[in-house]
Parts: sequence; C-alpha cells; structure tokens
Amino acid sequence: MCRWNAYFGEPILIEDPLYRTQHGLIAQSQHASEGFELLNGDGFGIGWYDEFAEGHPPGRYRSVQPAWNDVNLRELAAHVRTRLFLAHVRMTTGTPVQQTNCHPFRHGDWLFVQNGEIVDYPRIRRELMLGVDPSLYNEIEGSTDSELMFFLALSFGLQDDPLGGLARAVGFIERVGREAGIDHPVEMTAGFSNGRTLWAVRYGSGSQSRTLYESNDPETLREMYPDIERFQALGPEDRLVVSEPLGPMEGVWREVPERTAVIVRPGEDEHVPFAALTP
Repeated sequence: MCRWNAYFGEPILIEDPLYRTQHGLIAQSQHASEGFELLNGDGFGIGWYDEFAEGHPPGRYRSVQPAWNDVNLRELAAHVRTRLFLAHVRMTTGTPVQQTNCHPFRHGDWLFVQNGEIVDYPRIRRELMLGVDPSLYNEIEGSTDSELMFFLALSFGLQDDPLGGLARAVGFIERVGREAGIDHPVEMTAGFSNGRTLWAVRYGSGSQSRTLYESNDPETLREMYPDIERFQALGPEDRLVVSEPLGPMEGVWREVPERTAVIVRPGEDEHVPFAALTP
C-alpha cells in the first residue's frame, strides 16, 4: 500500500497539501487511515512542472528516507511553487527500498505514480518485461511493478492515447496473470500527467480496488464554507486528487467510483469508465 496526491490549478507551494492540512500526505505516511498498513515509510518522491523550465523534463526529488524524517523535503516544499505536481509515499510490496523504486517515475514530460500491486508480481515479472518496447527497456531503472506498469503503458501508446495506453497495459498484465493462474492480477489507483492534463484512474481486476478521492469544485466549496479563507482563495481550476482525504470536513471530498478515470484539465473535469483492453 502507498499513498499519493496530485494537484492541478493555480500555482501553490507544494507544502500546502503535503504539510499544512490536518491529514496531509506527510501525516498519511505515518498514519494512513484508509489503507491496509498505517506506515508508508519506504521512501517518497515528488515531481512537479515548472513554467520557467520549458523544454526540460519535470523536476523530481526522491529519497529512501521516510517522508516525515526528511528535512530537505520540508525545505524544498516550502519554496517550490507549481501549478501541477504529483507526490507519493511508499510502502513496499516486496521490492527493495532504493531510490530507483521511489515514485514518481518519469519519461520525457510524463510523470507516473501508483498505489496497489500486480498480484504475484515476482512470478510473472519476466513475462511482463517482454511486453516493454525495446526502445524503452533500458530506461527502466528499478524493480517495482509500478515502474513496469508505467513502461508497459508507454509501450502500448500512453503518450498518444493516455487512458487507452494504460488500459492496454492493464489488459496485457491481466492476460499474463490469468494464464499463470492469478484470478485478479491488478489492483491499483494511478496518477499521471504530461504537464498539461492530469489523469487519475481507479481500477481493480476484482471487485474492489484501492481508495481514491477528488476535491469538490471550488465554487461549491466557497458556498459551503464562506468563512474559510483557504476555500475563498481557490481558483476556478484548482483540484486535488488523493488516496485519502486530507481532512474530515463534510462535502470537501468526493470518492472516485470503481473502474473510473478522472481527467483534470482547463475547463470542466471529465469522468469516464475505465476498463482493461486487449492489446
């Protein structure tokens, strides 16, 4: 189990959702309330897009330290202002605690985070690796199922068809898994971006996947809480997608349904069904 956050909207300091909320991602790294394990202390990472660094890949900082114990993260988060970022705290499902296994994973303009697992991953890893496009294979740095899922999605067309690429990757994983006798090979939530759009997906091969929420639209929040300065300052596009709510306030968070993709971009957000596709 891991926890992740993604933000899209007017530029904010990364520290705001990570540290300056009642149950932000750093608090979740020590005491997750909706996961199978309380602690997510096997490393962390943040990735962000910088409007002043056009032509360069998104920024990224990863460490094997627990997020709550990294003073450099706190320093960085207090000074980096961005319009789009993804952050992740890790609890390993069996692969080593090393920097190359920390999210977000990056390829060109793309960032990818994931919570969940490929079931019985060590048993089918070799077969799954054969699905990665040879031109991408040498970019795989770590050993996690999440990074492999990202590179499978890239191999199946994520850059041109983001949801279709991930859906075909999931379909490939399910086929390989079921051929190996694994009934429900995939359980995940995933967040990914190219710097212009944010996609978030909740999907499980079985009946229940990991939790995923999005913040309510800013206009609704301003009407519900007229006395809260933070909500009154929200821009029309500001949106958070999170593994679990950053606080208990009623009406702030909406659960993303099972087998659903959320598309966040300028204008109205979109919710579409998500299903595995046979590549």
